[in-house]
Amino acid sequence: MIARLLLQIAFLFVVLPAHAHKPSDSYLTLSVDGAVVEGQWDIALRDLDFAIGLDANGDAEITWGEVRAKHADITAYALPRLAISNLGKPCPTMATDHLIDDHTDGAYAVLRFRAECSEVSGNLQVRYGLFFDLDPQHKGLLRLEYGGNSSSAIFSPEKAIQDFSLAAPSKWTQFLDYLREGVWHIWIGFDHILFLLALLLPAVALRVRQRWEAVDAFRPAFWNVFKIVTSFTVAHSITLSLATLGVISLPSRLVESVIAASVVVAALNNIFPLFSERRWAMAFAFGLVHGFGFATVLADLGLPSDALILALVGFNVGVELGQLAIVAAFLPLAYVLRRTVLYRRLVLVGGSLLIALLAGAWFVERAFDMKLLPF
Repeated sequence: MIARLLLQIAFLFVVLPAHAHKPSDSYLTLSVDGAVVEGQWDIALRDLDFAIGLDANGDAEITWGEVRAKHADITAYALPRLAISNLGKPCPTMATDHLIDDHTDGAYAVLRFRAECSEVSGNLQVRYGLFFDLDPQHKGLLRLEYGGNSSSAIFSPEKAIQDFSLAAPSKWTQFLDYLREGVWHIWIGFDHILFLLALLLPAVALRVRQRWEAVDAFRPAFWNVFKIVTSFTVAHSITLSLATLGVISLPSRLVESVIAASVVVAALNNIFPLFSERRWAMAFAFGLVHGFGFATVLADLGLPSDALILALVGFNVGVELGQLAIVAAFLPLAYVLRRTVLYRRLVLVGGSLLIALLAGAWFVERAFDMKLLPF
C-alpha cells in the first residue's frame, strides 16, 4: 500500500505538467453601455490552432498572415460559444475587429465584438462554452464593466452559465470574487506549486552525513514548513502589492524566466544541498520574484478602480488559502511515509530531479523564446 501511494505521488510529478505550464485560459471583457455590450475576447493561438488549425504550412510557427486568413473561421468558431442575454432575451453578437496580443504564455488572438440588446437592466446572463468539448480544464476569465463598476468571474464546464447583477457590487462580493480567483490561480500555477513542493519535500527529513534521514517527530517538520511557507508568503505579498500598485514593474519575460530558474534551484538543492538549513531564506528570496508573477495574473483579471486595495487583499488571501491547502494535503502524507526508502529516494530525490528537469525546460523556453515541450 505504501509503495502504491508513493508511486501515485511520483506519477503526479509527471502528470500535472501535462496540462501545460499555464492551463488553457481565455480573457473576456464585457463593457455595458446603454443597451450595447462591447466585448474583447483574448484567445490563445495555440488553443485555436488545436481547435480549427491555424498553422497552414505545418512549420510549427503561426504567422500573422495565417491568423488573418482564419479571421472568419475564428469568428465562426468562437462567437457561437458565447451567448449574452438580458431579461431572457438574447443579445445578438457580431465581430467588429481582429487583433493580436502577447500574454506571458504566448500570443493571443484578440476578437472584438458587439452585442446589441433590446434593453439592459437587472441581470446579464452569460453562457460560455469555448473549448469545453476539447479541454475540460479550460477556463474563461471574465471582467464585466458597468456604470464605473467592475466584477469578475471564472467560467468552467461546471459553471458555464452565470448571471451578473448590473447593480453596483458590494465590497464583500468583490472581496470574495478575488479571493476565489487567488485560490484558483495558485492551484493552476504549476511553477509556483512545484517550487513550493521542492521546498517541502525535505521538510520531513534531515541531512545527515550526505544522506536524508527521517525526522523523529512531527513538530520539527511542522515548524520547518511554517518557516518556509511564512517566508514565501511575506515575500510574494510584498512584490505582489508593489507591482499591482504600480510602484515597481519588471518585464514579464524576465519574471517568468527567473521563476522557472527558482524551481530548478529549489529542486537541485534537495540533491546537492546548498541551503539545507536555510530553505526559508531561499523561499523568501525567490518569493519576491514569484510575487511579480502573481501580479501579472491579477493584472490580466483586471482590478476595480473603486476597490483596488480590497481586490488586492482578497486575491492575496486566496493565494495563501490555496497554498495552505496544498501544504495540508502534502505534509501529513509525507510525514507518514518519511521513514520509507521509497520516499527518500523515489519521492524526495527522484521527484526533485523530475521537477528540476521540467523547470529547466521552462527556463530555456522562456529565456530564449524556444519551444521544447510538446505541451
